[in-house]
Amino acid sequence: MTTRINIPVSILDLSPIVAGSNPAKALANTLDLAQHADRWGFHRYWLAEHHGMRGIASAATAVVIGHVAGGTKRIRVGSGGIMLPNHAPLVIAEQFGTLESLYPGRIDLGLGRAPGTDQATMRALRRDSGADGDQFPQMLDELRAYFRPDLHGGTHGIHAVPGEGLDVPIWLLGSSGFSAQLAGYLGLPFAFAGQFAPRNMKAAFELYRHTFRPSRVLEQPYAMAGINVIAADTDEHAAFLATSAQRRFLGMIRGNPGPLEEPVTNIDDYWQPHERASVMAQLGASIVGSPVTVKAKLNEFIEEYGVNEVMINAAVYDHAERLRSYEIVSEVCELPRN
Repeated sequence: MTTRINIPVSILDLSPIVAGSNPAKALANTLDLAQHADRWGFHRYWLAEHHGMRGIASAATAVVIGHVAGGTKRIRVGSGGIMLPNHAPLVIAEQFGTLESLYPGRIDLGLGRAPGTDQATMRALRRDSGADGDQFPQMLDELRAYFRPDLHGGTHGIHAVPGEGLDVPIWLLGSSGFSAQLAGYLGLPFAFAGQFAPRNMKAAFELYRHTFRPSRVLEQPYAMAGINVIAADTDEHAAFLATSAQRRFLGMIRGNPGPLEEPVTNIDDYWQPHERASVMAQLGASIVGSPVTVKAKLNEFIEEYGVNEVMINAAVYDHAERLRSYEIVSEVCELPRN
């Protein structure tokens, strides 16, 4: 008999805009899913910063986090992540200090160093700031100092209000070794974006654990893996639902990202062999199937990577089917109902 999954299970929501719909409906669906996740026992609910994407409604990430936290009761809500080089660290300290003041003990601040968009949109976001991913460690130090100026060298008389003195958990996110090594060096929790970069996942976790130094935040490494999980009552129906995610990645490979499209009966009608290989490389760690399949593969994944927590994403076109996918995960993981 398959062992019980005994680590926290969380949700990454990209607030998908589906074909024929709009951001308002996507954000309404986000709140609805979060409220179900709150009752179904999921541990965290994270939203991601993407800009200029016709299929993603969570660009103003801190605003959506506040909306979700205000509509839920127990679940932790946070960013997966805020792309720090797009912002002044003081602004992020104030935003998340405000969120923590409104919803104490429930807010997470996950940080990434990628732009979360194309180069033209990145320039529009950053204007003349000169910030880039290479400055991420310095920007992180500045941000942490706004929360704890006594521990990080001070803030030269600048105060984040709200923010200063608040304990907002900071996570580093990544899809390569850079953030893994930095998280280990600083003794911070680390989350890997296995939902789109699975090939680097094992090496990144090994690097994180190897470089980890205990800190006031953590005594031991804490690793979380992002992973695509699409569940349905049968393997066949789950595979059908998963074609929407495959079509999304196909659009990105072709340089034409768009809304999340309907699932299709035969995905091979839509791509060339080399495109299929590229899509499947990015989705290689995905778990797709019936409850029995999902539970077995989740257990295999957790054992292989030795993670402390998994954060799942389900890009499913129909909202009711999406809810059912997450409900199945909550059932096979035996999450505590609230």
